Amino acid sequence: MTNSLSIVLGLLLVGGIALDMFLTNGDSLLFLARKFVDLIDWVAFWR
Repeated sequence: MTNSLSIVLGLLLVGGIALDMFLTNGDSLLFLARKFVDLIDWVAFWR
């Protein structure tokens, strides 16, 4: 991965988080975080 590509991906990620905070007060981000924790619990169970 080149430096310019990593900068673009980082800016897209930060922009998406900022847009989510502006439009939905971070509800979507909180939902994804909860689902990620559920996924980690599920994977730890099957380990």
